[in-house]
Amino acid sequence: MASELPSQPPRFFVMEKLRGGHHDTEFGTDELNTGPAMLCPRCGDIVGLLTWLPPYRGELELYGKDYGDLMEAPCGGLLITERFAEAVKAEGLTGLSGFQPVEVTRVLRKRRGLKPGPPPRYLFAMPVYGNPALDMERSRILSKKPMECTWCRYVGPDAIDGLVLEEGTWNGEDVFRPRGMWGVIIVSERFMRFAERQAMSHMTLVPMEKYVWDPLGLYYPRLVQLDPSNKG
Repeated sequence: MASELPSQPPRFFVMEKLRGGHHDTEFGTDELNTGPAMLCPRCGDIVGLLTWLPPYRGELELYGKDYGDLMEAPCGGLLITERFAEAVKAEGLTGLSGFQPVEVTRVLRKRRGLKPGPPPRYLFAMPVYGNPALDMERSRILSKKPMECTWCRYVGPDAIDGLVLEEGTWNGEDVFRPRGMWGVIIVSERFMRFAERQAMSHMTLVPMEKYVWDPLGLYYPRLVQLDPSNKG
């Protein structure tokens, strides 16, 4: 009897905004009604940002030729098109909740081009937080602050050169913010395949073990030197 092939470990990706391109869109609001932030159930420290409360409304800044399917929303949420939301639900993907309608008060064309048509309907959704956790020993994170709480695992990173999830903490979520780094959104390989099939715009997915965030050049000084936005 042939031995079974070992199963491959699950793959995960960090979701990042795709800068530039045909669907470059930003969302902003001057009327931001907020509630309290989430607290760590163990140490009591704040986890993440304040919560965004109704009314959900704001304006779009259109830099590309057409509207994006997904963009950053206030307070750590995501703004997604109705098409995106319906496809997520139809595929049974997990990890996003809320799906509250957002009123787009106006659209500002930020670059030359034809006057944009009416925007699609957008919804506000929040990625889940609480189960998956970073393996703080295997992840390459530079920080002056030691980890004090084994639940929220906050360290305040100065630079990142790859992230790893701790085995046994992932319960099948397709979109989530991990304990240890609330500021990143991670998606499953299933979500990655879904995004490819649906041709979702205005986002890019980076394998989490290859994710780099190094604004001060602590890991890669040359990246800071080549960044045109760096004025140092």
